[in-house]
This record gives sequence, structure tokens and C-alpha cells, in this order.
Amino acid sequence: MLGVSCGGVWLSDDDGESWRLGGKGLFAAYMPEQRRDDPAVQDPHRLARCAAAPERIWVQHHNGVFRSDDGGETFRHVTGLPLSDFGFAVAVHPRAPDTAWFVPAVRDEVRVPVDGHFAVTCTRDGGKTFTLHDAGLPLPPAFDLVWRRALDVTPDGTTLALGSTTGGLWTSVNGGRAWRLVSAHLPPIACVRFAA
Repeated sequence: MLGVSCGGVWLSDDDGESWRLGGKGLFAAYMPEQRRDDPAVQDPHRLARCAAAPERIWVQHHNGVFRSDDGGETFRHVTGLPLSDFGFAVAVHPRAPDTAWFVPAVRDEVRVPVDGHFAVTCTRDGGKTFTLHDAGLPLPPAFDLVWRRALDVTPDGTTLALGSTTGGLWTSVNGGRAWRLVSAHLPPIACVRFAA
């Protein structure tokens, strides 16, 4: 499975020998109405699959957060996120498919935290509810944006790392509830990963 920005969600049943479009249920509000549901124009910013339940996929899409329970064939729109449903990064707990983390931002031309409030949102019940976590993150006004691959979680699902476009790097050892600054003086961070 792969996501292509403005190109949709692509699935392979033969280890990449051939590909087909998935992503039914995603919508592109930026397109003319007749193309809104076209799977070939969707903008998945980041896809994250649960290792223990690979049929569960979370996506941070240009038009919100979506969840798939069938390996990316279909998605349902998840609503009710605090601050914003726009962003780039998503991480999913490797053993608990109902737990996922997102970093909200203002969409389109103003890609910064909403009202300068830098935070991480988390669902632990499959998207029914969300909790906002900002303990240890910069107070408003903050201008940290988190790119697609700059949020990661360890295989046990308890430690997370988060890097921003302003060179800040934070870790959390309690599932994202509180964060500790590692460095505020790095170059813009495009990717963070834990060693396997």
C-alpha cells in the first residue's frame, strides 16, 4: 500500500507487481464536485498501518482524518478532532489499532498550529473521541509544523518522537500525554525514526 499526494491510495495484492486504486470514501473538497470522490485525485498526506492489525489504516488526508478497517479498500471520515482535522503526520500504536496520534495545523496557505497552539491529538477508541496533549510543548504562539514523517512511535507503543520545521525535537514516554524537549536548535526536521 502507498499514498500519493493528489494521486490517491494504491494497493497491491502481489508484492508490488501490479497496483490498483483503493481509497473509496476519501473525498477531495478542493476538486470540482464531479471529481470530489475520484480515487485518483485524493491527497493522503500520510498513511499509517497498525502492525498487529494490518487491515486498520489511519490516514491524515488534506480534507481530514480517515480510518480504514479493510486494508485501504474503503475509508470513513473521522470527525471531532480538537483544534483541526488538517495536518501531515499520523502514527498508529503498533499493537492497539484504535490508538492513533495526529498533529493539527491550519490548512492550505497558513500551515502553522491553529491559534499558535502546538499540540498532539490522540484517539484511543478508534476515532470516537480525541484528547489534546500539549504538556511540555511550546506555549502559544508557536509556529512548529510537523511534516509527514516527523512523528514516530516505538514497537511497544509507549514512546513517541516528534520533530518540527523549526528544529525542535521532543519525546514522550507516556503515549504522548506529556513531552520533553530534546533539542530546540536543529535544522528543520523532515523525519524521525526509532531504531528497530
